[in-house]
Parts: sequence; structure tokens; C-alpha cells
Amino acid sequence: MTAPADLTSTLTAISTGQTTAATVIQECLRIANSPACDHVFMSIRSDADLASQSAAGALGLLQGLPFSAKDLFDVAGEVTLAGSKVLKNTPAATHDSPAVARMRQAGGVLIGRTNMVEFAFSGVGVNPHYGTPAAWDAVSHQPAGQALSNANAQAFEPLVPGGSSSGAAVSVATAAAFIGLGSDTGGSIRIPAALNGIVGFKNTARRVPTHGAVPLSTTMDTVCAMTRSVRDGILAHEILAYRKVPRFDRPLSSYTIGVPKALMLDQMSSEVSLAWERSLKVLTQAGAKLVDIPLAPIHDLAGMLATGGFSAAESYTWHRHLLDHGAADYDPRVAQRIARGAQMKAHEYLDLQKGRQEWISRMMQAMQGLDVLLSPTLPITGPRIASVAPGAEHDAAFFASNALLLRNTSVVNMLDGCALSLPCHRAGELPVSLMVWQGPMADDVVLNASLAIEHALNMST
Repeated sequence: MTAPADLTSTLTAISTGQTTAATVIQECLRIANSPACDHVFMSIRSDADLASQSAAGALGLLQGLPFSAKDLFDVAGEVTLAGSKVLKNTPAATHDSPAVARMRQAGGVLIGRTNMVEFAFSGVGVNPHYGTPAAWDAVSHQPAGQALSNANAQAFEPLVPGGSSSGAAVSVATAAAFIGLGSDTGGSIRIPAALNGIVGFKNTARRVPTHGAVPLSTTMDTVCAMTRSVRDGILAHEILAYRKVPRFDRPLSSYTIGVPKALMLDQMSSEVSLAWERSLKVLTQAGAKLVDIPLAPIHDLAGMLATGGFSAAESYTWHRHLLDHGAADYDPRVAQRIARGAQMKAHEYLDLQKGRQEWISRMMQAMQGLDVLLSPTLPITGPRIASVAPGAEHDAAFFASNALLLRNTSVVNMLDGCALSLPCHRAGELPVSLMVWQGPMADDVVLNASLAIEHALNMST
């Protein structure tokens, strides 16, 4: 089956009278309530509510079309659960978070709140409280692993959706929503985008307000979105960041693209290696200037994060009182990672802040002369949900998968950079993605380069 239409083409179809927002919304609502979206939504709007929202937003940029919002964003009149049971008795939000408010102001309608890893603390996508949605391959429009030419027994079992913005990714890949609002602290937009065959753009963190969302790391949290194309990703970013992205209209041959050889190419699975090497060949044939670089400072990251990193310390600060009285209600894996923050000493935290700034300087020096960098978003495809399901017997596999899924993407967060995850697999293959990235405030060049790379990949299929 063909991939579902993206937002841009759907807006054109509405404006030219080929369809209506009401017709599109009804189809989105049908999908949201179908088995394709099992465990995807924490709540789904009613038909009447969606119709009312759409009428109010019809004259806006998004013309009344649906977006979804990760359950850590405040929505006026609703309790924000952040994928947990711990917050169920907290007061309802009095205002929409800026991300939700800006989507509404642009004419978008909120179809529902999406499931997520509890408190956003994992890249795998498993939730023991509300279930785990299965990954969805937006290219073949089949659940990932269900329509593979080289399928084996394991491939037919549901695969993890990636986290922490798990439900948001599946809502976009299945076509229940056109934009999936989420957050990215170490890869929580790009990981689920990669495992579901869609686009995920992590902007420079300071571009979009983070208040009105339950924090994981106040230093690293980024509010951003997933879409079904790069052009849609640009549109979503323009709405969330209240800014216009200039279009460079540069040919791919005008970009100098660095390919780091340090760390990011280690331990690639056969599926990722195949798609990666093929993509490099396609881009080279399309005129891209690919430059191998050592990028040695990446090897220093493990030592910098040995005490748990910003997420452990800053999440513990937020959660410590909740843990005092409600630790039993937490996902044990999440509670374990948060509790690690209690062990970090003040001088270690301050050393980490200073060390990060020095590391960013060394990284930027090593990246001089490059427009963007290119890496696999993930070194592996998604593991089976059953292999990392809740339970101590699966903990070793869970934490090993989590470390690999976060390895490449977290480099960009520590860099205070920006990155876009772009599908590069072909029909009949498990989802694999490229990560186009750069340092702080280079969002426009990353987005424009991604357009050129996406075009080259599309022309090769």
C-alpha cells in the first residue's frame, strides 16, 4: 500500500476542493479508534468536539486538521499524567502549554493525547501502566515487520515504537494525526520517528518554550514534532517556534556533509548497514560532497555522563517528593534511573555543566567547514516488544536496547544542536533512518539540507 498523504498535500487538496477538512477528520478519527492505534492514545476527542474545533480553526494555516499531543503537555481542563499513575490526583491544567496553544492558533485541532514512556525516561517506548503501542511502518502502511520480503518468525511479532514520544509517532505514521507533538531530551522524537518510518525534527532547544510540559531535564528538554515529510516538519517547526524558515533552494551538490567515523557507525545491524551504505551511494551519485571525519571528541561523552548526566540529577530534583510517597506506583525502570540522580554531588553537577560547554567548543571546532553531518539515526532496528516487556527477567535486554537506541541521538542533545531523522529504507524493509545534524542554531541549514537529501532518496526509489 502507498504511504498516507502528508499535511502539505492534504492542505492543497482541501484548498482546491478535492476533499474537505470534515472528510479528512472523520478518516483520522476512524484510524485513531482502530486496532492500528491500540495503546496509542490516552484520550481521543469525540466526533462533536473535533467538528467544533475544526470549524474554529478552518481559517487558520492548518485549516482545521488534526494534530496529537504527547501526554506531558498541559491541555486546559485536563490532568497531565505524563504516562504515569503518580499524577492522577493532581489538579487539571488551567492553560494550554505554549506548544498546544500555538498549534491551535494555527488552525490545528487536537485529536487526542498520546501515550508515552513514563515521565519520558527511555528511548524504547514501553509503558507498563497503559500498554505499549506497536511500531508502524508508514512506507508500506503495515505494522512494522508484518509485510517484509525477508520476514522471519521474529519479524512478525510487534516491534517497539521507540520512546519516549511513542504514541505520538504511531499517531502520525498511521495517519491518525498529521503532526505529533513530542519532546526530545536524548532522542525522544528522532528514535520513534526512525522506528516508525516518519520524519522527526529536533530543533535547537531554546527555539520553542518548554513550560507547560512535565520536565525530564530542564537543561536538555526540547519541544518539537514528528510529521510524514520534511516539508511538513518545516511547517510544524515554524508554528512551534513562531518563526519563518528561509528556503535556500540549494542543490545537494552545494552542501559539504561530514560523515563521522567515531562511535556512530559502531554495532550497526545488517538492516541498518544495508540502508546506510545504499543511501551514501545514492547521495554521492546525486552530487553530495561527503567527507569522512574522525570527530574524536564524541569518545569523551561516556566519561562526562558517568555520574548519570543532566537527566538523572534534574529529574530527581522534580520527582524526589513524589518518590517519597509514591515510589511503588512508578515504572521500576524509570524510578531506578531517576533515583540515580540522588547520588550526584553538587560539584559533579557543576563540573558537568562546565565540561559540556568545553566539549561543545571542541566539537564545533572539529566540525568547521561542514554544512551538516550525516549519521544513522539508530544503529539497530526496533527490538520485539516481548523481548523488553516489563519484568526483571527482561531488564538486561531493555537497558542494552535503550543504550543503543539513545547512543547516536543523544550526541546532538549534549551539543545543544539540532537534527532531523529522515527515513531511508525501502518498501519491504524494516524502518531505518538517516540523521542530518549540526550544532546550536543551525536549524535552517539542517532543514534545507534535509529537503535536498529527501528529494535525492525519493528519486532513487
